[in-house]
Amino acid sequence: MQILIVGTGYVGLVTGACFAEMGHTVTCLDIDADKIKLLAAGTVPIYEPGLEEIVKRNIKQRRLFFTTDYQKGVASALVCFIAVPTPSQENGACDTSYVESAARQIGIYMTSYRIIVNKSTVPVGTASRVAAVIREVTDVPFDIVSNPEFLKEGAAVQDCLKPDRIIIGADHPKPTAVLKELYSAFTLNHERILCMDTLSAEMTKYAANAMLATRISFMNEIADICKQVGANVNEVRKGIGSDTRIGYSFLYPGVGYGGSCFPKDIRALIATARGVGVEPLLLEAADSVNTRQKKLLGQKMIRYFSQKGGLKGKIIAVWGLSFKPDTDDMREAPSLVFIEELIKQGALLRLFDPVAMPNARKLLNGLPNISWCTDEFDAAKGADAIALLTEWKQFRLVDFKPIRNQMRGTAFFDGRNQYKPLDMKDKGFDYISIGVPDQLHDRKN
Repeated sequence: MQILIVGTGYVGLVTGACFAEMGHTVTCLDIDADKIKLLAAGTVPIYEPGLEEIVKRNIKQRRLFFTTDYQKGVASALVCFIAVPTPSQENGACDTSYVESAARQIGIYMTSYRIIVNKSTVPVGTASRVAAVIREVTDVPFDIVSNPEFLKEGAAVQDCLKPDRIIIGADHPKPTAVLKELYSAFTLNHERILCMDTLSAEMTKYAANAMLATRISFMNEIADICKQVGANVNEVRKGIGSDTRIGYSFLYPGVGYGGSCFPKDIRALIATARGVGVEPLLLEAADSVNTRQKKLLGQKMIRYFSQKGGLKGKIIAVWGLSFKPDTDDMREAPSLVFIEELIKQGALLRLFDPVAMPNARKLLNGLPNISWCTDEFDAAKGADAIALLTEWKQFRLVDFKPIRNQMRGTAFFDGRNQYKPLDMKDKGFDYISIGVPDQLHDRKN
């Protein structure tokens, strides 16, 4: 089947490459000519495990093409996917202007029936607004489908190739049948397609992300209570996760969620609720807890060093900058809040991330007291403390003996509860984590 994908970000590029991998002919379109030139040469400008190999393979096999030309892209495609950004407005509401602009361009160049599929995360009711935009520029028949994505950065390729569900939201049977055929190669083992109306499909995406964000914020709040009463949140997590009604997923406390989805989507859902007269108490609380949680590790470090002359002039190694491992995405990363707070305190920061350094440099360019390091060992040289912000695999089994020997101080702040507290104490560290009793040595300051 001939497919057009408008937008070559995480969602659009992964979706297009995976459709090509399944044998479809895919044209990916973007208005960024430099980006399209890179992609056409097989260079992927984002870090996503397995993506570059699929892109290169399908370019070579002439199933995957890249263009900036709407007329060319729309002419050959029965199904046109819109996968463009939907950023937050100042009030938290979702900005759908990029979606509407893409829809308008598709409409201008349609010469026969097309199915326009919205892959972008959008507020409930966007399908009808997109249809209205297209009707302003053409009388050619079309159908609108809501087909939200459920891709996790760092595992997006596998999520796309082996989805746990595919949501098709359409108000007519014809586009539903076409989309089911399009996705048939992804569901050979068992049926994963759920068909519903467009409004319900749009709501499903927001509800899913809001639920996951709420679980994270819930556990972060439980972790804070655990810390105050002396309980261990790691044990509590196991105790509640063993209940099959709850399960273990998204029950790991940390320094808060970030990225392009959870923060933006929960705020957009809050704005939607307010717009229809619903007071979103739970959603507002989840967002508020997350904002607070991003400040927590910095506050712990300020308290720790308050009896050691303060943070001014202290050297702090930061391990991990991206909002999660296996991605270079720095959008709303907790590390940014942590770094900003420590710079205000006068700390000297030594930063390292396995893949997100280029993106981090762009965001932190011009800030004082920052050094960029080659690895976690380099970052720890002369440090008064280490802060783990992102749980990259290479940090799991670190040889801490040489690290401890080259440090000036002894503090380790684990923002992801990756290590065993008593083990870290035995290695000579003052160990501070999330929702777990601190393990400190009795030393005279």
